[in-house]
Amino acid sequence: MNLIILLLPIIAIVLMFRSQKKRQQQQQSMQTALEPGAGVRTIGGLYAQVKAVNDETVELEIAPGVVTHFTKSAVAAVLDPQEYDAIINGRPADDELPEPEAEDADAEPAEDKPLSLTKDSAEKGDVEGGAPASK
Repeated sequence: MNLIILLLPIIAIVLMFRSQKKRQQQQQSMQTALEPGAGVRTIGGLYAQVKAVNDETVELEIAPGVVTHFTKSAVAAVLDPQEYDAIINGRPADDELPEPEAEDADAEPAEDKPLSLTKDSAEKGDVEGGAPASK
């Protein structure tokens, strides 16, 4: 019983160090794989395109013609070209296209009355779709 009490914290510490080392190796391999033209996300949530990779820094283009310098450790993720394009240009990925909404045959057609923001509709209150009367 005493042996279990002694081994349990030691095993927990070993597992924590192991997972931390694995994350550091993944981060290091991602930083060494940076190449010009890749889309990245920084730890601050900034999306940019890699223009140049130096020994300790990376030059990122955050807007057309605007290049900034970041440390390699500031890069949180390297994105796939399709994912980067979808984020920057607002295009959904091919598998995330919105499905067209099916219209119900039983649904009543909505009235096509234009909204009116005139004073007359405000005096009517909530009747006929006007805004409630103000006091």
